[in-house]
Amino acid sequence: MSNDTAQNPRSTAARPDGLRVAISGKSGCGNSTVSRLVAERLGLRVVNYTFKDLARERGVTFEEICILAETDPQYDLTIDRMQVKLAEEGQCVLGSRLAIWLLRDRAFTVYLHASLEVRAGRIARREGKEPAKALRETEARDKRDHDRYARLYGYDVNNYEFAALVVDAETQGQDDVAREIVEHAAEFRGSQSGSSRPQGA
Repeated sequence: MSNDTAQNPRSTAARPDGLRVAISGKSGCGNSTVSRLVAERLGLRVVNYTFKDLARERGVTFEEICILAETDPQYDLTIDRMQVKLAEEGQCVLGSRLAIWLLRDRAFTVYLHASLEVRAGRIARREGKEPAKALRETEARDKRDHDRYARLYGYDVNNYEFAALVVDAETQGQDDVAREIVEHAAEFRGSQSGSSRPQGA
């Protein structure tokens, strides 16, 4: 399936000036916290508009929004278009499930990787759930997300090999993950500056 559909929210703007960092990872990878830490350390604003924000705005639970999104594409489209719009306004860190796909080739792309079992364990501790229940729910959510994004945009969110950096978010703490991203992002920013210099400068 092509991801060049009419409703695909992926950024098609001209290559922007300045640094944008796109960070993606499945539930339980620490995406929100890591994105905030990276933004703070790089002096950038953070864009992290998610289903949780949309649920809060509409006065429903996060779980209800997720279920509604399975049958109504407008929920995903609203989130993704807003993220792209905010990211195109200037230098930023965009943290979301689809960040690296939405800003592919227009940002320093980072994927946070951790196993299902580790992610589910974190969610169980964070939300006070039984580990077995958290594991079932996390696995089900992974499948729902994969199927929904494939149906909507043609994205295979299990294929992240194009990311500029894949970070081990399983054995490293969030501070270490953020530090690794910042170090590589600084190198990426330097290469951007170098490539923008006039020839012979």
